Amino acid sequence: MIETLGPRVVIIGNSGSGKSTLARQLAMRASFRTTDLDHIHWLDKVGSQRDEAQARDMVHVAARSPRWIIEGVYGWLAEIALPRATALIWLDMPWDVCCAGLAARGPWREATPDAYAVFLRWAEDYWARTTPSSFAGHLALYESFVGFKLRLHNRLETAGVIN
Repeated sequence: MIETLGPRVVIIGNSGSGKSTLARQLAMRASFRTTDLDHIHWLDKVGSQRDEAQARDMVHVAARSPRWIIEGVYGWLAEIALPRATALIWLDMPWDVCCAGLAARGPWREATPDAYAVFLRWAEDYWARTTPSSFAGHLALYESFVGFKLRLHNRLETAGVIN
């Protein structure tokens, strides 16, 4: 399966869906460089956002490399890499899977309990929002992508990408 993906892969999905885990596993198997869009969107901690133009420039730079995986929930950033991507993987997991993934990970970058609670509500609202970082936004990216694409709905399907 890894050969089918080609050298440049974008992984999208809700928070807790397993994007970072899948990216790490693929990178170990096929020597990909990974870029986590969380590290581009946020400066040093959750709540401190990077300038949007600077974030877009950073994704453009990452996407110029010959071999990479770019992963994240931020559809407006993932979209920048898609013209160079050879594959798109959408981890379209149900909320119970995402919630369990978030619980296992815990707060990110030393988020306060209040900030983490806001983040969890934001992640649960994935299917109701209509932003580029929502189910609707990811569906639009998936449907418009003309390269090889996978839409995975559970952990077993995700494991099949690695094996």
